[in-house]
Amino acid sequence: MTVGQTRAWERHWDRLGRNVADLPAGPLDLDGWFGRSAPVLLEIGSGMGETTARLAQAEPEVNYLAVEVYQPGLAQLMMRAEALGVTNLRLLRGDAVVLLERHLPPDSLHGVRIFYPDPWPKKKHHKRRLVQPSFVALVASRLAPGGRLHLATDWENYAEQMLEVLSAEPLLRNLHTDWAPRPDWRPLTKFESRAEEVGRASRDIVFERR
Repeated sequence: MTVGQTRAWERHWDRLGRNVADLPAGPLDLDGWFGRSAPVLLEIGSGMGETTARLAQAEPEVNYLAVEVYQPGLAQLMMRAEALGVTNLRLLRGDAVVLLERHLPPDSLHGVRIFYPDPWPKKKHHKRRLVQPSFVALVASRLAPGGRLHLATDWENYAEQMLEVLSAEPLLRNLHTDWAPRPDWRPLTKFESRAEEVGRASRDIVFERR
């Protein structure tokens, strides 16, 4: 980590972050951790936090939970959150599947966002992609009725796979005919801009828990 990231980690992690592997058995006490009861929005794979901090800032009424495996990314996210004065954000380092299976009960989430997950572009690696039927079934079970699963990717064949997998999940229904319009509230990142420069258009997919 950079010097700034290290300082942010030392300053904020004990209050804002936890390791999934170290969580006590059973549901996570989010009301106690956030200090309030509010709808919970989970972002899986927050990366370097460029989008996450701004989205949390824009939705102060939700308890924004971000899970990511990359420590420098979490440290950078804490730096961004501090600069924006964000107070409704908590971070988890580790496996999102373990978090969902063991620590987030059914029907507990207001929404789940997965923006630009690793595309594993080689065909032989597609089985490593996060968005698979078993994973989507797990996420859907954790959404409260009316809760939304929002995905975005700039890889066309991954977008098509996402749409196919989500469409086959009986707990979910598509809020659009196929692709969702790109929402104005999702920040345009350098990553997305670079993808567009090389001809990879982003696609958003939004499904709702029945």
